[in-house]
Amino acid sequence: MRVLILGVGDAFTRRSFGSSALIEAPEGYVLLDCPDLIHRAVHEAAARAGWDVDTSKIDDILLTHLHGDHCNGLESFGFARRMRPADTGSGRASDRLRPRIHTSRPAAERLWERLAPAMDAANSGSPRGLDDFYDVRLLEPGTTASVAGLTVQCRVTRHSLPTIGLLISDGAATLGWSSDTPFEQEHVQWLDRADVIVHECNQPPMHTAIESLNALPAELTARIRLIHLPDDFDRSSTAMVPLSAGEVLDVRA
Repeated sequence: MRVLILGVGDAFTRRSFGSSALIEAPEGYVLLDCPDLIHRAVHEAAARAGWDVDTSKIDDILLTHLHGDHCNGLESFGFARRMRPADTGSGRASDRLRPRIHTSRPAAERLWERLAPAMDAANSGSPRGLDDFYDVRLLEPGTTASVAGLTVQCRVTRHSLPTIGLLISDGAATLGWSSDTPFEQEHVQWLDRADVIVHECNQPPMHTAIESLNALPAELTARIRLIHLPDDFDRSSTAMVPLSAGEVLDVRA
């Protein structure tokens, strides 16, 4: 499984895009969170990595939560997929497959509330709803979902609003994605099943301090890569590797 890192920043970054990634799955590409300027984020990272992909080729989105640095790009992504002509077939935008959003029930229940002020076209005479843009599918803790040929499990984190961490497998290897979370030993133990763990690192109490991760066993920290970093993150504060936009993780068992 190959994972292209799109952004590594937090909500206040001036240097990066919000923490997000693009997974090359057996049945297509899967976007992991959708921050601001998502078309540019995909374009720039793909160009650095030599991937021939843009947002028009992405049909699945894993959405961890509704903070803007993780979901603001859904407005632009949804409009682009609805309005741009298809690459094949009749060429009509209406013939395009609606992108699928896979997320938790609490996030799904409030997603249109988040997007509607910009997307419901209330003054056009033809109001729209979430189903006009996206096919929303639920990820439930304790169950396994199939997403573009990947198996996906989720776990609720202790962030300031409903948020899920993820275990993503192609059958040969597993990626762990902490999502936004304060340090929680139970969450780390759940992620420990992964071959590579992408863990956030930022300011407590709503995020995980680097000191907490540094205290983990060496066998575990060797598999951790850091994301959701402040712009002034001190790379000398840890032996763990901070990720960079345009970097490709080759996740292997």
